[in-house]
Amino acid sequence: MIRLYEPRFDQAEVVRLIRSELIPLSHTVHQHDAQTIRELPKRFRRGVTYVASLSKKSPPVSFIHFEVMGEVLYLDMMVTHPEHRNRQWGRKLIAHSEAYGRKQHCKVARLFVDQVNDKAHQLYNKLGYNTVHYYPELRCYELLKPLAPL
Repeated sequence: MIRLYEPRFDQAEVVRLIRSELIPLSHTVHQHDAQTIRELPKRFRRGVTYVASLSKKSPPVSFIHFEVMGEVLYLDMMVTHPEHRNRQWGRKLIAHSEAYGRKQHCKVARLFVDQVNDKAHQLYNKLGYNTVHYYPELRCYELLKPLAPL
């Protein structure tokens, strides 16, 4: 099931997923970067986060965080627990995020993917995201997808 993020119940698992699955892929952040971890709750308050869980009260197996900035839906972070990959959670979370963006009159979805994260890059390409730029200093790609109006 896809539901809104509940910090009291979900924060510990979401932070664990970020530490174990996202940060190791990043060229700009390190696993022991305490400041980045401390700033996560503030970052989550700035946008919207959906989680995928097996039941209403079970911990998240996947999540996506995004923000609306003008007419741009900015997909900030998405992670699926390794034991729950290949079950369409990422596709479902992205679809929910894009639907939210369309309701907010976003014209485009934007995201960045680390150079070493080939599987994520392939998923985004399959979902209609086009690579528009590579940032060598960050070792990541920028991808865009037009969002058709409702």
